[in-house]
Amino acid sequence: MNIQLQNSSLLIIDIQEKLQPAIHENEKVLSSILWTVDLALLMGVPVFATEHCPEKIGFMPDILRDKLTQESIISKVYFSGIPEGILIEKLGNNRNQIIVAGTEAHVCLLQTVLDLLEKKYTVFVLESGIGSRKESDKILAIERMRQNGAEIITNEMLAFEWLDSAKHPKFREILQNFIK
Repeated sequence: MNIQLQNSSLLIIDIQEKLQPAIHENEKVLSSILWTVDLALLMGVPVFATEHCPEKIGFMPDILRDKLTQESIISKVYFSGIPEGILIEKLGNNRNQIIVAGTEAHVCLLQTVLDLLEKKYTVFVLESGIGSRKESDKILAIERMRQNGAEIITNEMLAFEWLDSAKHPKFREILQNFIK
């Protein structure tokens, strides 16, 4: 199934100041997420983010927070972003394809993905935009998400599927600014 621009939302899970330095290849993960957020905003795709117990783990870094509206950021206490209901309310029913990135791949991200799949969303996980403290946890989380029906994608897969055609009005801009 292709990722359709008009049916997509981007969800960033728990990129937080105190946890981020412990994430394996954390700079690559954050860079991939920033790239994806910029692409989503340019393409008009709604972007949402969660913060898990931010008063204890810290808030998301300003470099990410500054790209989002305050209304698009959801604080949570459950590992999954779904049980509290706020995220599902914000995602709404109009867009059923959710692109997911964030940390930790084997905890909050995995549980959110599994719950989204259970609620019949189509989930695409951005491989370069997820991380865990241990690489092995990320690898097993990807395997488990795939076994449960999530599709694993790359940044360029996402960009070209959102564009759909070289005739898209933003094709050249995206080639120049995002595809390197």
